[in-house]
Amino acid sequence: MAEKQIPVATPVAKEPTVSKAPPAGRKFPCPQCGARLDFDPAASGLKCPYCGHQEVIARDAGGEVVERDYLEYLDKLEHGGGQRPIEGHSSQVRCTGCGAMVLLEDKVATERCPFCHTHLENHPESAAGALPPESLLPFTVELRAARDAFTRWLEGLWFAPSELKKVANLGQLTGVYLPYWTYDSMTATRYEGERGDDYQETEYYTETTPDGKTETKSRTVTRTRWYPVFGEIRHFFDDVLVCASKSLPPAMVGDLGPWDLGKLEGFQASYLSGFKTERYAVGLKEGFGRAKEIMEPEILSLIHRDIGGDHQRVHNKRTKYSEVTFKHLLLPMWVAVYRYHEQTFQVLVNGRTAKVVGKRPWSAWKIFRLVSLIVLAVALFAILVARFAK
Repeated sequence: MAEKQIPVATPVAKEPTVSKAPPAGRKFPCPQCGARLDFDPAASGLKCPYCGHQEVIARDAGGEVVERDYLEYLDKLEHGGGQRPIEGHSSQVRCTGCGAMVLLEDKVATERCPFCHTHLENHPESAAGALPPESLLPFTVELRAARDAFTRWLEGLWFAPSELKKVANLGQLTGVYLPYWTYDSMTATRYEGERGDDYQETEYYTETTPDGKTETKSRTVTRTRWYPVFGEIRHFFDDVLVCASKSLPPAMVGDLGPWDLGKLEGFQASYLSGFKTERYAVGLKEGFGRAKEIMEPEILSLIHRDIGGDHQRVHNKRTKYSEVTFKHLLLPMWVAVYRYHEQTFQVLVNGRTAKVVGKRPWSAWKIFRLVSLIVLAVALFAILVARFAK
């Protein structure tokens, strides 16, 4: 009698069981190979750089993008409240080259500063408490696209040294989240000044002719009548953007915009995975002082418009700021640092638009050669003109 065959059950694949969910900002290693997952701009999610495994970041998992009361948080800071390290970045290292305070991802070592390529001392300290960012713009420009933009920028440089492209391409692009503040404020400005209205009148004068006679002539001249004026203008400023970093030249950082702040997302530490992050060096109060400097030209322009007339003079003005709110956010950029003839040059690539700004060296020889060619061409032209004139 044949033995009865007992069917063998086919194993069923089962998803890993998570006994305890990780806190916000902490990710388990890649479930396929165990490597750390990095944020991938192209996939808008976490991706393993080794095996390619991807995880989607839930856009609604972060906090809300809200405006915080400026005076309330100033009071909190004075009493030591409202400050804590960024989740997943519990250590920091100060660069001895440029002074940047670079936040390190937990269990991730770094060797060079992203802003000047100085070797960072391998002695990180516990990250000091600070107002944590509550919103950010994630990277949408991936590394390859940033490199292409950097290369196009190099190719478009006039009078650059011939060997620059070879040297600059050796510089590595580093993805960095830079800290920023935005401020909203209602302003009320009282001013005193003068309004100038132009008018024309006929002016008579005498002129001596070649034969020694005098003639009386007339001409129309423009003159200005000035009137004292005073008034008040009220204007609301929305999202005045202030860079909270001192590691990069302000002019370069300012030229990197504009930023699509309308697309800010609630902060999630997962977006920072695989990128460097800097702790703000410009505090909340100092940042509002800089915001006032940014508001100043627009306030003055509004005063001129309010005075009217053809000319305006502003003798004094006093501005009151009320209903001030702020946001602390992070903005993405790729940073390239290269050295040429013992000088360090920085190039920035906007992590949202791929716009490139940077400093570059000039070739004195190429400039001299062009000037020489221009001078030679002018001289030849003058010789030809002289010959035709004869």
